[in-house]
Amino acid sequence: MFERLMKILAKKGHQVDVISTFPLKKPYPNYTDLVVLPVSSSWINNLTFHEIQNMFSVSATFVVGHMAGNMICEFLKHPKIQELIHNPPKNPPYDAIILEIFGAHCFGIIADILKVPMIGVSSSVLYPWSYDYIACPHNLAYVPHNLLFYTQNMNFWQRMYNFLDNLYLIWTFNKVTVKQTEIMRKYVKPDAPDIRDVERNMSIILVNSHISTNGIKNLNPALIEVGGLHVHDDETILLPPSLEKWMNESEHGFIYFSFGSMVMIESFPIETLQIFYNSMRKIAPVRVLMKIAKSDKLPPGLPENVYILPWIPQVKVLKHPNIKAFITHGGLMGSQEAIHYGVPMIGIPLFADQFININNYVRLNIAIKLKLISLTQEEMDHALNEILNNPKYKKAIKELSKKFLDRPMSSADTAIYWIEYIIKYGSTVLRSPAMDLTWWQIELLDVCGFLLIAALVVLYFLTLGLQFIYRLVNSNFIVPQKKKIS
Repeated sequence: MFERLMKILAKKGHQVDVISTFPLKKPYPNYTDLVVLPVSSSWINNLTFHEIQNMFSVSATFVVGHMAGNMICEFLKHPKIQELIHNPPKNPPYDAIILEIFGAHCFGIIADILKVPMIGVSSSVLYPWSYDYIACPHNLAYVPHNLLFYTQNMNFWQRMYNFLDNLYLIWTFNKVTVKQTEIMRKYVKPDAPDIRDVERNMSIILVNSHISTNGIKNLNPALIEVGGLHVHDDETILLPPSLEKWMNESEHGFIYFSFGSMVMIESFPIETLQIFYNSMRKIAPVRVLMKIAKSDKLPPGLPENVYILPWIPQVKVLKHPNIKAFITHGGLMGSQEAIHYGVPMIGIPLFADQFININNYVRLNIAIKLKLISLTQEEMDHALNEILNNPKYKKAIKELSKKFLDRPMSSADTAIYWIEYIIKYGSTVLRSPAMDLTWWQIELLDVCGFLLIAALVVLYFLTLGLQFIYRLVNSNFIVPQKKKIS
C-alpha cells in the first residue's frame, strides 16, 4: 500500500524520499529510497508454523508496540536519518511527512523538526489507540475494535467486553511505547516532545478500509477511507509464460492457494498438509495454484492437479477469468484484492486482524472460515465443495465488489486530493475542536454531572420547602385544637 501511494505521488510530480525496509526493485521517476532499514527481510517467506504460534502467543499490542515500534525507533540513530534531521534539504524543502500508523510513531518527530504537516497512513483498520490521534469518535456500542472477533451486532456482554478490552489495549500500547519518548530525546533532541504529543500532531489519517466491507462508523473529516488503494495491476510485472499457459488451460477452473509473503505453508504439520493434499486431489479436474517458497520442504504425494511456484503475481491471478476461489489466511491486502476482482474465499486465519477479517467476510457471505488447529478432512472437503458449487458466494462477492468500487473518486485520487489539500492549506485545516477537550468534556460528563448536581440541589430545596409548608400547615391545625380543649 505504501509503495503504491509513494509511486502515485511521484507520478503526480512530487519528489518522494522514502525511509523503508523494502527498496524499489526498479528505478522510478521522482522516487528515491533515501534510507533502507535492515528489518523484516528475515520474515519474507520465512515464518514457520511454530514461529507464528510463538510470535503471536504474546499480545498483539506488544508485537506492534515493541517489535514494530520501539525496536524500529532505534533506527533514528542511522547516519542518513541524523543528516535528514540536522541538515534537511532547503531547496526545495519538504512539504509534508507521511508516516505509517502502526508502532513506530517516533519518526513523527521529523515533522516536528521540519515544521511540516504529518500525514498518517494505516494499512489496516485503525487499532484502538489510533483514534485519539485525530480525536475521531470510536463508538464501542456497535463498532468492535479491530482485534476482536465480533460483528457490529453485539449483545450486552459483548459490548461490555469490547469496551473493557479496548481500554486495556490502549493502556498496554501506551505503556509499551512510552519508551519512544526516551529514544527521541536520545537521538534527536533532549527536549523532544512526549510521544503522545507527537502522535496527536497528525493532520489526517488515510486508512485502508471502506464502508462496504467494514460497516458504518463515525468518521470525522481527518479520517479518510482509501480501502483498496494498493490494488493495481502493475504492467511492469510480467506473468510467467508457463503460469499464463497453465491458467488458460484450466478449462474447469482453478483455486488459488496462498498465505501471503511471510508464512511458509510447507512448514505446517504433516497431518494438515495431508488434509490439503487429499481435498485438492478430490476436486480434480479443478486445478489448484499454490504459492510455496520452498517446495523441497513439502511432503511427497503432491496431487497432479496442483501447480506450485515460489512467487506469484497475485493480482494477475485473481483477475484471471478461470479462477474459482482463493484460499487465504485473511490478510487485509490480499482479501481486498479478492473483493476487488470478485473472487470468493476460504479463510484460514493465523494471527492478528485476520480472524476479524474472515469473520466479517463470512457475515457478508463471501467466505467460508476454517480453523487450522482443529481442521478435519471433512471440513476441508466441505469447504472446497461449497465454495465451488454453491453460487451464493460468487453472487455475494460480485455484488460486494460493485459496492467496493462504486465511489465518487478512486482511492488513489482520494488519497492524493487530501494530501495535497493539507499541503496547500496547512496542518490544522481539518483539526477537530475535540483535540482541545478532555475525554470527559468530549463525553459531556461535566455537563451531565453539573445537571445532575443542579437537579439534586433543586430537589433538596424543594424537599425543604415542602417540609416547611407541611410543618406550617400542621402547626396551624394543632393550635386551634389546643384552644378548644382548654
